[in-house]
Amino acid sequence: MNTTSSNSSELAERTRRIVGFQILASVIIAIGFLIGVGVAQGRSALYGGLVAVTLTALLSRGVKRAEASSARDPHKSMVILYVGAVQRFVLAIAAFALGLAVLKLEPMAVFIGFAAAQFSYLINARGNAPSKRGV
Repeated sequence: MNTTSSNSSELAERTRRIVGFQILASVIIAIGFLIGVGVAQGRSALYGGLVAVTLTALLSRGVKRAEASSARDPHKSMVILYVGAVQRFVLAIAAFALGLAVLKLEPMAVFIGFAAAQFSYLINARGNAPSKRGV
């Protein structure tokens, strides 16, 4: 197996693991809101978590595309990553606007669900990072 293929399969596995933990965190928070406060808050927390999961999936897609083009054109690879960051930022704003203004979801629950999923991402991404010490 060549290095690019190996890196892609490793990235896919890490992404599945991170997304799985994000979904788990989102569901746990949503159930907590559902039991503790009500259905509307539970639904809102789940929505916030799913926004974070969607952004993670887009990040993974962009990294795969950048990795595929990096050997041919490193500049294009960098542009793909920057454009992806802008897309995720715009999508996050649009998703929050949709959830809060149009769907009338509960703001605190949306943001707590989003934060829990993002925190799960942070914990799992740091746990999977290659060691720089060489140990």
